[in-house]
Amino acid sequence: MTTETNQVTHHQGPRVLLVATGGSLAVGLTSAGVGALVAGSSAAVGALIGTALVVLVFAGGSFAVDEVARVMPAAALLVALLTYTLQVLAMGLAFVAISRSGVLDQTADRGWLAGAVIAGTAGWVVLQVALATRQRIPAYDLGPAAPRPTTARAGER
Repeated sequence: MTTETNQVTHHQGPRVLLVATGGSLAVGLTSAGVGALVAGSSAAVGALIGTALVVLVFAGGSFAVDEVARVMPAAALLVALLTYTLQVLAMGLAFVAISRSGVLDQTADRGWLAGAVIAGTAGWVVLQVALATRQRIPAYDLGPAAPRPTTARAGER
């Protein structure tokens, strides 16, 4: 004998990604504040640029993967791998563009930018993994409930 359960699936992906984004922003703003106190405004600007890079690249890619996983679960792994590759490429191109623009020589500190990217990425990954592992995601979908077969008792036909 089995017990029927009502399966209610709530899509928790956006909540996890919003918390991870908030955590990454908090780490970045904290590092910008510390940078401003310790090394001046160029450190704060560098940390803010690094934080903006992390949030834009990771949030954009993660929300795209989450949407694909919701609409077409079978394509989620392929899109996740492609998105990761594009995130690495986007981060590299952003660093090249920032270096060539002269911002790092004039108004932003290179070390604080790199530190904010590393700290923001670490904060993002830790929060996303911690929250995602606490979700109750079924290993498979049971589908709609099938009608129960009825058994006729003797004499009830």
